[in-house]
Amino acid sequence: MAAATQILSDKWTLLIIREAFYGVVRFDDIRKDIGIPKAVLSNRLKKLVEQGILQKVTYQLEGERTRSGYVLTGKGRDLTLVFVAMMDWGNKHCLDGKSAVTILDKNDLQTLKLGLIGEKDFAQIRGLEDIHIRLKL
Repeated sequence: MAAATQILSDKWTLLIIREAFYGVVRFDDIRKDIGIPKAVLSNRLKKLVEQGILQKVTYQLEGERTRSGYVLTGKGRDLTLVFVAMMDWGNKHCLDGKSAVTILDKNDLQTLKLGLIGEKDFAQIRGLEDIHIRLKL
């Protein structure tokens, strides 16, 4: 956990990654959505690319110059459960259960909830009262 916080430890980094999950790729759109200063955004995007969480891609809108955008890499997409857990916690403890975002199954549009499953009985969802965290020494 300490290693992950070295990369994900500030508000701007988390919000930039959240925007990438939402599909926002353009620098100006990210900046407008989260209200981040340009210099700070440039710095955080550079670090996220260096860490392999985002990939810089080029795109061109019709009649405009070529620009750079940012998309999640596999390493970045691996943060999905972290972000869903943070969203669930924030909805419960900061927004009284009210959220503008719902996580849905792509196929049947069923609302999805975060849970833990055993590696032997994948169908069994466990709550926090059913788990024990053990340090590997």
